[in-house]
Amino acid sequence: MEKKLAEYKCNTNEAIQLKLVRFPEDLEDYNTTFNPEYSHQVFGDDEVAFGYKGLKILLYYIAGNLSTLFRIEYTSKVNEKFDCVEADDVESKIREIIPPGFCTNTDDFVSLLEKEVNFKPFGMLLHTYSVHNEEAGEDITYQIYKADMTCPGFQEYHERLQTFLMWFIETASFIDIDDERWNYFLVFEKYNKDGATLFATVGYMTVYNYYVYPDKTRPRVSQMLILPPFQGEGHGAQLLETVHRYYMSSPTVLDITAEDPSDSYVKLRDFVLVKLCQDLLCFSPEKLMQGFSQEMVMEAQQKLKINKQHTRRVYEILRLRATDMGDAEQSRSYRLDVKRRLIGPYKKKQRELAKMRRCLRPEELTNQLNQIDLNMQHEQLEESFQQLVSDYRRVLERLAQA
Repeated sequence: MEKKLAEYKCNTNEAIQLKLVRFPEDLEDYNTTFNPEYSHQVFGDDEVAFGYKGLKILLYYIAGNLSTLFRIEYTSKVNEKFDCVEADDVESKIREIIPPGFCTNTDDFVSLLEKEVNFKPFGMLLHTYSVHNEEAGEDITYQIYKADMTCPGFQEYHERLQTFLMWFIETASFIDIDDERWNYFLVFEKYNKDGATLFATVGYMTVYNYYVYPDKTRPRVSQMLILPPFQGEGHGAQLLETVHRYYMSSPTVLDITAEDPSDSYVKLRDFVLVKLCQDLLCFSPEKLMQGFSQEMVMEAQQKLKINKQHTRRVYEILRLRATDMGDAEQSRSYRLDVKRRLIGPYKKKQRELAKMRRCLRPEELTNQLNQIDLNMQHEQLEESFQQLVSDYRRVLERLAQA
């Protein structure tokens, strides 16, 4: 029985099939299908749906306004012949995250697709840029807009858009749209269909404006997602730089931060901030070789709304570019400069150890000392430094190609 039941387990990351549909023929084109990276927030940590063979969970979105087709298909399902076993209610789980008003049959969906020509981006246009598409042999135009909940139709659109977070951000959650301190930044692609110009959703970012006493705000990036068909084309960097430039012009903004940033976001931010900072006089090669300075902190904060911690990373990346790592003296100077920053947490542990020597009994101290191996700390420090330099080199390589 257990072996038979195992046949009715489906990996939900494979079962869920997503599409961004522009033309009716996209519905049958497997090349336009993509799958989630995560589904644990809907289907549990195992990311499994039980009770079906050949399960397909179809979530197709019209490329612009994201009107949705939701359908479930399978080749067979457990029934009462299996003692006290029921199939998971897959439909209810999906209904919990997608807003009402979706289509369940293809004909209704295609009818909505025909009206897509009426869809226009929400809010205020901030930036237009183009990316060369090798496959099409032409430049594709993209636009970035700033929107809020007062834009007609935007609330319903956002409810559909945010469903993608569940599939592509590991710890995603939906935000409180009633809070007016949220800003929304959207990326769209312009494309032609039967002689008309249409818009396709590419990605978006949400930013929360925190109050800072007495009269400032600190915008914090909460969520950022470029949809998979558009990833690797530079849209994330365009979006983050555009958002940064939008806030740079505001005298009430103190600096810009991010909530629990992922490693990939940190690398993207490094690239964007270095690109913005590299032309500031305080980051000239001569000044970089003199070390991190208060002048850098002040200029980056006042002109570009970058905080001290991020400015330090920018300095380290630009100093690496200005350093001849083949020169023993320059290389040693750079390594010591970066390690002085990295050693902070280790010095804290050593201070804690000094306190323990005064307070703990010998056997308790031995237990603590076993956890604080100084040789291991040196190894970890060197490992952290090498990893950092590797990350910094990738930023500089991307910068050289920009």
